[in-house]
Amino acid sequence: MRVLHLIGGKEAAGSKNHLIPLLNHLDKTRFYLCVFEEGEISAEAERLGIKVFYLKQKSRYDLSVLKKLKGIMIRERIDILHTHGARANVDAYFLSRLLRFDWMTTVHSDPRFDFMDKGMKGWLFSKINLFVLKRAQHIFAISRKFKRILIRLGITPEKITVIYNGISFDTEYRKRLDVTREKLGLGEGDFIIVTVGRLHPIKGHPYLFKAVRKCLKKDPSLKLLVVGSGASYYALRRLAKQLQIENHVLFLGHKDPVFPYYRLADVEVLPSLSESFPLVILEAARERLPVIATDVGGVRDLISSRQYGWVVPPKNAEVLAKAISEAMALKKSGQLAAIGRNLYDKASRQYSLQQLTGKILDTYLQIHREKWQKS
Repeated sequence: MRVLHLIGGKEAAGSKNHLIPLLNHLDKTRFYLCVFEEGEISAEAERLGIKVFYLKQKSRYDLSVLKKLKGIMIRERIDILHTHGARANVDAYFLSRLLRFDWMTTVHSDPRFDFMDKGMKGWLFSKINLFVLKRAQHIFAISRKFKRILIRLGITPEKITVIYNGISFDTEYRKRLDVTREKLGLGEGDFIIVTVGRLHPIKGHPYLFKAVRKCLKKDPSLKLLVVGSGASYYALRRLAKQLQIENHVLFLGHKDPVFPYYRLADVEVLPSLSESFPLVILEAARERLPVIATDVGGVRDLISSRQYGWVVPPKNAEVLAKAISEAMALKKSGQLAAIGRNLYDKASRQYSLQQLTGKILDTYLQIHREKWQKS
């Protein structure tokens, strides 16, 4: 059984951090990567010895890549095409009309919001993506909640497997720690929040900024580290200034690796409006860092009670500020670190990379076997 994973290639966060560890954990003689464009994903894959194919798409409307992809599928005798993202889904749909293979896809984000703020073009792209998603042979959903969303969108429940993101919980990477509070101009007595994700409206940064403003009125020691880049950068800089919190917010840009910033923080905050299952909370859990997250995707599956962290409603700066204040109080009383340890214990048991790869392989074998038994 030979499997080709198809993805855009420019992704730098969630889907990259899901796919690269997965491929690195699988048999590199039978599991390959194909990208439309060169980027961090392909560079990291090649560094790890994963075989990478490049379609070199000139634009998102360049359909000549279908011929290249077809050639790769035939030449490499690919049995399963596993797609990631709307662009890959559309090409897989067209290719499935020409070749015989199993087509599976992982949906990393809510299809209703993938093209948010893109007007009529975004509305059309969303419709096309949903159309082709329904034609995939099988879909991996990153949480139970996300499976329910896909079902409401009209996808047959039997075609969906819930498969939580997983990461490696080994400690080898910690040797590379080279970021300190002192280097960032932060004090040992400061309460540090870190938020990690692309700067995009769907990530909910404005609500976190407003919550920070509320908390600063009670305790000026609070500092916010914003890790990520994206289209909302300048708007968020303006908002920080407007809220008069610019001296407490550090925009650090995209960072890879990101773990040193978890290590020096007191709590991670995920203020997203929508997610499937955010890898950033697993990354924080690996560092035994307490998490405050909005009730999106599979967050509540991991943070199932207060002993593991805080789950707050999206778009609610007031409740978010209350959770941050509670975390600050727990740090002063010496109880905050215990929440991080509890989160690590649960995540390392239930969200390991070994469990992720095992379930994906089982599904590959089941779907592949069922199809060929029917033929």
